[in-house]
Amino acid sequence: MDGNLGPDEASAAAGTATVADVVRALAAVRPARDSVGLINQIRELEDAKSAAAASQARLSVAFDLLQRREQSDAGMPAAELGAGVGAQVALARRESPAKGSRLLGLAKALVTEMPRTLAALDKGKLNEWRATILVRETACLSGADRAGVDEELVADAGTFDGAGDRAIIAAARAAAYRRDPRTVTQRSSHAATERHVSIRPAPDTMCYFTALLPVSAGVAMHAALTRHADSLRSAGDPRTRGQLMADSLVERTTGTPGGITGIEIQLVVTDRTLFQGDIEPARLPGYGIVPAGWARELLKRGGKSAGARQDPKHGTGPGGGVAGIGAGRARAEGTDKATDTADDDRDLSVWLRRLYTAPGANGAGLCEACNHTKEASGWKVRHRPGPRHTLEIQTPTGHTYQSAAPPLPETKLAPPRRTGPPRTRTAPSAGQAVGPIAETSNHRRTLRHQAKTRKLAAKRHPVAA
Repeated sequence: MDGNLGPDEASAAAGTATVADVVRALAAVRPARDSVGLINQIRELEDAKSAAAASQARLSVAFDLLQRREQSDAGMPAAELGAGVGAQVALARRESPAKGSRLLGLAKALVTEMPRTLAALDKGKLNEWRATILVRETACLSGADRAGVDEELVADAGTFDGAGDRAIIAAARAAAYRRDPRTVTQRSSHAATERHVSIRPAPDTMCYFTALLPVSAGVAMHAALTRHADSLRSAGDPRTRGQLMADSLVERTTGTPGGITGIEIQLVVTDRTLFQGDIEPARLPGYGIVPAGWARELLKRGGKSAGARQDPKHGTGPGGGVAGIGAGRARAEGTDKATDTADDDRDLSVWLRRLYTAPGANGAGLCEACNHTKEASGWKVRHRPGPRHTLEIQTPTGHTYQSAAPPLPETKLAPPRRTGPPRTRTAPSAGQAVGPIAETSNHRRTLRHQAKTRKLAAKRHPVAA
């Protein structure tokens, strides 16, 4: 079972449609025969998505209240009530724990303080993202003032039909400022304390390097880079203004043209990709999968490969290994946050208890928030056997989820281990190999294919002696 207790038991009354019934009904919808009908279906399904989001919000709030009541009955301190609820919502929605908490907060705001926005979501007048915008822009207000803004905007009456995200943001901010100018102004002043720099992947081995700055500092930086780029262009530099601004930012930050010399960036790559021209992609921690040719070119430009090693335990084939060391990633299902805290780094006594009583296989590279969830009452985590390190997570409701360690390069992904009833197998056809014979044949075929690939790659990219 994977987060599913079996048939939908949410409906106690006979004849009431369950969520599973709705899903089956949607799956039975057939495309219309003309363009008008197809567009109508697309719009109706969009409205259905919004209605589903509204239902999820109501169910999330009901679940939060029920969990708090059960925790209180179990004797949990009042300050800890609600622990792990956001994580359970995240697992159910296949999201990270951090986003699960945000979704639970969104649900509470919609259900308890912004009923007209929730009604607009229910009717398809707003989608979940635009409802999130309205909640976000009124987050600094008191419950009464937020309800007043909700009443003023009357989103359920079609106020925002045809409006874009920016128009909705502007309307919400203006209404919030009219309700409580002082609080909104204080929010703007406090925002400067949240300045930070972040990085996230972009397609084609690129990334977005973002700085959240006060508007004055951001404008000044952009103006300085623009002036520098214009001066280089006037001197005959063939690069575009955007390229010059980006290159100047890298050079001024790292102090080195190109921005790589003297900076360590870890790269996980198989030995065959590194030395034999194999096509197996590499992995750059903090980014993800990168093409094999790009990885080799990066190493050529970098000058040397530091810390290369072969991992005999996780080798990728006969004589194969992995070069480089990968950064740990958070192991909670649905998250990809870097591990910033070791397991059980919350209380010395807890850490010591785990050190002497828990098996090492139960460890996972969890961040601090996930560790708090892991230690909450009713949660159970245990190691499951398999080709990769796998943990089975059981929530207080009895639902189970599995979290597997990221695979090394050239490792084929396998479906998660089933914990429910075994599947029935059909009888093999005449002449079909079964058991160890079939597995040996498939393994030999794979080895022959890999040898042929390496041979062709060696001819195309000969390695200098």
